[in-house]
Amino acid sequence: CEAGMLPGALLRNEALKYVCKPVALEVTNAQTRFTAGYAGRREVTMTVGNGEGNFFADADTLARIEGEGQVVFRYQDNPNGSTNAIAGVVNARGNVLGLMPHPDRAFEAELGSADGAILFQSALASA
Repeated sequence: CEAGMLPGALLRNEALKYVCKPVALEVTNAQTRFTAGYAGRREVTMTVGNGEGNFFADADTLARIEGEGQVVFRYQDNPNGSTNAIAGVVNARGNVLGLMPHPDRAFEAELGSADGAILFQSALASA
């Protein structure tokens, strides 16, 4: 966001605390190079770990990214106050992903979830 590659900005978490826990995410767009592997799935689990993960965008930007399918993940129980519970967005071309939950912390089912691996597999498959 701050680099200008993605819409919006990241603010300090609403509770002003670092949050680290598994979270349920809704897959809102499974038609990007990053999310294609989630086709047919509505919910995935990844771990959020941040103090500044509160996504914010003005009303015009929100209307645009929601309308153009740029919101790809949404929190089911918003842990940090993100506007519209947005957890992940892509740029207009769909080749840059910003995601607050850590897919790298969700690689093995034995450790809680392997849902993050799907994101990397999707990206590799599209390369």
